[in-house]
Amino acid sequence: MNRSPNYSGVRISGCWALGPEGSNSSAESLDRLLPVVGTTRSPRKRTTSQCKSEPPLLRTSKRTIYTAGRPPWYNEHGTQSKEAFVIGLGGGSASGKTTVARMIIEALDVPWVVLLSMDSFYKVLTKEQQLQAASNDYNFDHPDAFDFDLIISTLKKLKQGKSVKIPIYDFTTHSRKKEWKILYGANVIIFEGIMAFADKELLKLLDMKIFVDTDSDIRLVRRLRRDITERGRDIEGVIKQYNKFVKPAFDQYIQPTMRLADIVVPRGSGNTVAIDLIVQHVHSQLEERELSVRAALASAHQCHPLPKTLSVLKNTPQVRGMHTIIRDKETSRDEFIFYSKRLMRLLIEHALSFLPFQSCTVQTPQGHDYEGRAYRGKQITGVSILRAGETMEPALRAVCKDVRIGTILIQTNRYTGEPELHYLRLPKDISEDHVILMDCTVSTGAAAMMAVRVLLDHDVPEDKIFLLSLLMAEMGVHSVAYAFPQVKIITTAVDKKVNDLFRIIPGIGNFGDRYFGTDAPPDWSDEEDLLDS
Repeated sequence: MNRSPNYSGVRISGCWALGPEGSNSSAESLDRLLPVVGTTRSPRKRTTSQCKSEPPLLRTSKRTIYTAGRPPWYNEHGTQSKEAFVIGLGGGSASGKTTVARMIIEALDVPWVVLLSMDSFYKVLTKEQQLQAASNDYNFDHPDAFDFDLIISTLKKLKQGKSVKIPIYDFTTHSRKKEWKILYGANVIIFEGIMAFADKELLKLLDMKIFVDTDSDIRLVRRLRRDITERGRDIEGVIKQYNKFVKPAFDQYIQPTMRLADIVVPRGSGNTVAIDLIVQHVHSQLEERELSVRAALASAHQCHPLPKTLSVLKNTPQVRGMHTIIRDKETSRDEFIFYSKRLMRLLIEHALSFLPFQSCTVQTPQGHDYEGRAYRGKQITGVSILRAGETMEPALRAVCKDVRIGTILIQTNRYTGEPELHYLRLPKDISEDHVILMDCTVSTGAAAMMAVRVLLDHDVPEDKIFLLSLLMAEMGVHSVAYAFPQVKIITTAVDKKVNDLFRIIPGIGNFGDRYFGTDAPPDWSDEEDLLDS
């Protein structure tokens, strides 16, 4: 079997760690490439994940893995302190890059990994190019076939923890589909494609570069099988395209980039030793990126006066009376639900008064003008922090016609005590809306901060976020206000203390368990409900 060029490097247990020298073949044609920046790096553990705006599942050939949540990717100031770790995965067409990527994801066993394929970023073709593609005369294996500007801007946003829209490419029609795929939330980003190392700006974004080196005969057989069975091509067209474009492009543009790789993986997915080496290195990098947010919140900003962004519902005898009922441990579940719903309705009506309004004139049935006010904004969206937050949705729907609803599932990791993001579903174009974020109790503010950070990552302006809660602790108010000073915080009451178990004192108990009639685990906190393993 043929092997690709001579390496100036050291073979390490079935893979190659390259030094500054490499193949000189066709190097002159790579004017977009950076000079080699060499090196090997080096040793962690957790629960696999692949993130889209879908339930966090990873399906492999053998099993479906239900993943753990994503731990905080920001500090107590609410800002991202470490960027996501980006792995670039290059190699020839059908070399097994995607298979290697999925093996790395499974072996990593870490929360929230995003797999980004370069195949999604082919340029939109003109009519003339469409005709060429239909007759297998368009070169999809040339750097000019890819939208590098979109790739770079997308990767930058992902690396910064932002939500991104990924085009969906239809290989049968050689065109982009109308719909987009949403990717969000990554501790690790794996970017794979034949031209993964073929742009200077793109290379700067890659923390680790891996080249998958597979024999050319094997790649041809795989490409024939894939293009015929999956993309509806005929064998003559596939072979014509391979000889005319694929092979020359590999020799001119792809193979020379091997010298830029930190690690070369011979035999692709069959090289488990090389994949283990890669996984060890990524674990060591993630270890350095671990954050502890809750502990920092517990000790910060607690001696300051309550912030001006806080609004507490007026403590009328009626409101005080309802609090007396729902705080009483002897209150029945039916009464707890009834008076909680009443308080929620009052809270949401109070919150709506902080939305922007503008003057308007309407005509009454008697034919007279009335100078009134109308909501000045595109739309209102409610987002509940599951599970307790969803109990506030009916009250919001009752007073906001056609309101859109999103959900975020955040739970406490029982071993680390940190909040973890497990699931989210947000309406499209939420960035243009005023967002009412709902959770029934807020103690340290850790879950609320994570939810606000998610909204900011989806480009919702900070001053358009309203955090609503039936009961908050002063610690939680300070934590959210300090991290996000433009978020409006609205509640029916603020208690002064949080005990060592993060329970609000005097508090209300575990709201979710009292509302839904479930038993609280012994180490529950007011903020998030713990699920059984």
